[in-house]
This record gives sequence, C-alpha cells and structure tokens, in this order.
Amino acid sequence: MINITKLYCGQVTPGDWLRYGSKGSGENCMVGVTPPQAENNGRVEFTPPSSTAPQKASERRPIVVWNITRACNLKCIHCYNDSGPGPADNELSTAEAKAVLKDLAQFRVPVVLFSGGEPLLRRDIFELLKFANELGLRTVLSTNGTLITAGVAKQIKQHHVSYVGISLDGIGEINDKFRGVAGAFDKAVEGIRNCQNKNIRTGLRLTLTKQNVQDLQKLFVFLEKEGIERACFYHLVPSGRGAELADQTLNHAQTRAAVETILAGTKQLKNTGRKTDILTVDNHVDGVYVYRKLLAENAERADDVWKLLTWNGGGLYSSGVGIGCIDFNGKVHPDQFWWHYDLGDVRKKPFSEIWTDDKEPLLKGLRDRRSYVKGRCRLCKFFDACGGSLRVRADLYYDDPWAPDPACYLTDDEISLDKQKQEELTRINEIFQMPE
Repeated sequence: MINITKLYCGQVTPGDWLRYGSKGSGENCMVGVTPPQAENNGRVEFTPPSSTAPQKASERRPIVVWNITRACNLKCIHCYNDSGPGPADNELSTAEAKAVLKDLAQFRVPVVLFSGGEPLLRRDIFELLKFANELGLRTVLSTNGTLITAGVAKQIKQHHVSYVGISLDGIGEINDKFRGVAGAFDKAVEGIRNCQNKNIRTGLRLTLTKQNVQDLQKLFVFLEKEGIERACFYHLVPSGRGAELADQTLNHAQTRAAVETILAGTKQLKNTGRKTDILTVDNHVDGVYVYRKLLAENAERADDVWKLLTWNGGGLYSSGVGIGCIDFNGKVHPDQFWWHYDLGDVRKKPFSEIWTDDKEPLLKGLRDRRSYVKGRCRLCKFFDACGGSLRVRADLYYDDPWAPDPACYLTDDEISLDKQKQEELTRINEIFQMPE
C-alpha cells in the first residue's frame, strides 16, 4: 500500500507503524504500547506491542488475507478469485478455522483480514471473529457492505473488528454494473452508515478501471459528504474474472492521470481539515511518482518521503513477506492474487510452517528479489523504493514472476534506463515488451 495522505500530505495515519516503522514514523510510532486493542470513545483502536511492530520491513510477519468463503451475493465482473453463489465444496470447518487462528496468533501476525466471497455469508463468521479477538488477534473485515444492517453492524462492533473495508466501484449505476446487481450501491452506502453509527472505523475499496476513473472527483466528494475515514484505490490485477477485463485496464497515461486526481483530491481533503486516509494499492510505482512530484514541489519533504519509501521497500517486502493469503480451500498463497500457485495447505501443515519454509522456491525468490528480478526493473534507479512492484502481475502478464511489472508507468528516461543499459538488457536477453 502507498499511503498518499502520509507521503504526499505529511499527515499522521493509523498504519504508519507497520508501513514505515518506528524510525520512519517518528512521532507517529506507537511501538511498545499495550494492549493491542483498546477502547477509545467506544471505538476499537489498535496500538502494536513491541513484539508485533517490525524493526525492519524485511522482518514483518504477514498480514493474512483469508478468503474465508467463496459464497457471494454479488457478481462482480473483476472478482480476483471468481467467487459466486454458494460456498466451495472444501471450505474449512469451524474447528479447522479455529486451529488456523490459533496458529496465526502464536505466529504473531499483525492482522487477519476476513474476506471472501462475502465473509458475512459464512454462518460462523462472528464465532470466528470472537475467537480471534480472544486470542488477541487484530481483525479486519473486507465486505461488499450490502449485508450490513444495523443489527449486523452491532455484532461487528461487539466482536471488536478494528476496521471494515467496503467495496465500491463508482457512484450509483456504475458501481451496480460492476457488481452485477441493481441496488448494490444504495445497500453498500446503507452498510457504511450503519457501521459509522456504531462508531466502527470504516473505509472504501475501489478498483481503478476505464469505466469508473472518470468518477474519481465525484468519489472524493462522496468521501467528504459521508465522512469516510479511509479509501483505498486499487490498481487492477488480472486475476480471476479480472483477467477478462483487458478492455477496462487503464493504460499508462490514464494511470498517471488517475494518480494525479487522487493526489489532488487528497490534498484538498487536507486543506479542508479532513482526516481521511487515502491509499493506493497494488502498484508501488505510485510511491516513486509521489517522490518525483515532491522533488519539484518540496525537496525537503521529498527527502523525508524517500527515507520512508526505502524503509518500506515497496514490493521487496510485500507479497511473500508482509502479506500472505489463505484461500477458501485452505491453500496458502504469496498474496491474494496468486491463486495459481500453492505454497501449501493448512490442513496438512500450519500456516506458520508453510510461511517459514526457506526451501520453497517462490518464497525464496520473493524474499531475495534483487537476485531474481529482470529487465528494466532490475536496472531501475528507484528499485530500493519500489522493489519491482507487484510480482504476480508480471507472472500473469509475462508468465515469469521476475519480469518487469507491466503496470509500471514511468518512462525509460524517468528511471534512468539509458542507451547503455538498454544494450545490456538486449545482450543478456532481458528485454520485455511493455504495454503502453
């Protein structure tokens, strides 16, 4: 994740301790504060104990995205795991899920993010949330929001969920077209308000496409009007049904324009005194883009941002290090988009053992990317901050996890890939045709 609010506007945000560490966060650091969850005016706030907050980004325990069920009441055309009506045949039982949670707690993961499908369709979801809370785990709920009635919001509150991320993909009909169900937008907005009424920290998740990018300014108006605390703008990853959306994928120029709109919207929120936390996800190039923009606007701030970016490492310490995934069949993956590659099965081996297997070839590569990454990414002068971005996107596009990320929208000149370096790549057969 690239925290635009933190990097571009210099504001304190709740995730600084995990993304930028104690030294990088300065006054924002909460290391050493216990307990991990506490009530603040009726709201669950998370302050990491010293055993959870990483001293180095490479030492992170993974945030675990757990696709707890395949069942979903919507038909999103860009669903990364092809969820649909009814659960998968082999979903983990309640007892099996609790065993996984015990292992995750002992492994000291910082967050368990319950996703789906639609996690609220799983009958034992609140039993699992209660159990996770008893184990001291911080829980997050990723949902389409349409099932969050006032009663459901009350249960979410009672089970100490620290954050609810609700997916929207535009305003009104644009969202409903992507979600495949008429009225989904209005129900999601109702879910947002029901969470807010219970003082639950709530934010939005939006995937950038050609169809909704023109709505970005309207979305920022919506954020301000509804008092939304957090919004994550995801770059599309062609996984699951998302692989069928080639015609909806932003080209590089459109991506730049979208990022500029997000930066302007974030700055406007700050100028109006709002505390909305704006992030972009699944393209670490955004951090470099912010840095380059600040070089022209505020060189001193740019230097501080470079330190934060290089502590974080971008993709260097994301998939396979700082984030992992368990799917609804119990298979473990380096991230939530890498379902075509299994690291192991929690029915056969605990997640902690799967994750710490130093002989697993993909994990080994992800944790030593400098030795594996090829092409323009390898020679990019911003590699320390970007880390080669999203490896699964390279794998899906080039059938090679070490190829350049095709979503990089920086030019050869911007990354200092001069004629000599291009000749080097040609000589060793590391030229990859980038999309425009």
